[in-house]
Amino acid sequence: MARKKVALQYIRNDSTRLNTLKKHTKNMMKKGSEVATLCNAKACVLVYGEGTTVPEVFPSHAKAVAILNRFKSIPEVPQLKKTMDQETILSKRLVQLRHQVEKIRREREDREARILLHKAMVSGHLPGNIEELTTMAWKLELILKSVGERITERSGLPPVYQAHAPYVTGGMDMGSSMYKALQQQHEG
Repeated sequence: MARKKVALQYIRNDSTRLNTLKKHTKNMMKKGSEVATLCNAKACVLVYGEGTTVPEVFPSHAKAVAILNRFKSIPEVPQLKKTMDQETILSKRLVQLRHQVEKIRREREDREARILLHKAMVSGHLPGNIEELTTMAWKLELILKSVGERITERSGLPPVYQAHAPYVTGGMDMGSSMYKALQQQHEG
């Protein structure tokens, strides 16, 4: 039977907090022993309980002192490379999440552009919204460029698609050839 996820927050009830401390201290000592045995590593565990002056120690007080002295003798730079605090862990996680959000945003924009392009192809009408037209033109240019690159890659011939020069009317840059089609549609 799976255990429910424990909320990481202060336990207000004194007896529950004491029992939890005892249980988790025992588990920490066991994990320290497992790491030392399985990995042939020097490991120690120190747990200061609430209101206690002497910590519970694994493997023994003398061995723990020797391990801690060895750790303190390491120069600070390598020591800090392997030491992480909560702030460092959270900031790394935040960077990962920002990258993930940016990736999802790009995927969403790509999907929306594909949907717009599909609707325009099925209906035969271009949307009147300039933002949607720009998005559609951008996606179409990417698709054509990708197809051209694949043709070049497989055949060794130059790409079929060449981007058109921006279309300028009355001093206003209208971007790609999609705008030419829009202008022709409005004129016709």
